[in-house]
Amino acid sequence: MTEYPRPRPGTQPVNRQEAYGSSHRRAPRQPLIALPHTLSELTGPLYGHNPIGESDNDLTRHFSDAPQGERIIVAGRIFDEDGRGVPHALVEIWQANSAGRYRHAGDNHPAPLDPNFLGAGRVVADAEGNYRFTSIKPGAYPWRNHHNAWRPAHIHFSLFGSGLLSRLVTQMYFPGDPLIPLDPILNGIPDIDARQRLISGFDTSLTEPEWALGYRFDIVLRGRRATPFEETAR
Repeated sequence: MTEYPRPRPGTQPVNRQEAYGSSHRRAPRQPLIALPHTLSELTGPLYGHNPIGESDNDLTRHFSDAPQGERIIVAGRIFDEDGRGVPHALVEIWQANSAGRYRHAGDNHPAPLDPNFLGAGRVVADAEGNYRFTSIKPGAYPWRNHHNAWRPAHIHFSLFGSGLLSRLVTQMYFPGDPLIPLDPILNGIPDIDARQRLISGFDTSLTEPEWALGYRFDIVLRGRRATPFEETAR
């Protein structure tokens, strides 16, 4: 049976890194065991087809009033290891608002909540693997990992599809962010080229005049150019 190739060493986040304090408690203490892929893993799971609303991929339209902040368009394509588009994957995102605060009970950062911003959306990619979101550019926020620690602006991505081994989760960053070189989460990926694959590219073809700036973020599921994912099976 054909198996999906394992990621090349250094291209995925390490489980434990000194600069990322929370990883000390979460990282496995014993070597990981690579389980062989079975038919059920190679062909599933298939996400449930819950109704997806027309505006679920537009995070600026969840309320009658618009959220505060800089409007952005984030779009891209999901590829397999051979450069073919992956059709009909469920793509979900969640993020902080423009002030750097999540709409979550666990976020007590003293930044304002935006009553018109949920910070989450979803869409099913088309037959060629293309997806598109409209949102607000998230703000940086403190996270107490070390002295004066701030997370760069980022958007969390989750992918489910009929041919994925599991739910895949990653983060997208913005080009030119001065906090990127200081972030131990992103820099927990040893391979410099792999880190760059998590940084979106500004794209004028996505930009809508007088409305929103555009960023392109392609996602590669497997192979030598695979996007780094959180807790990828090894």
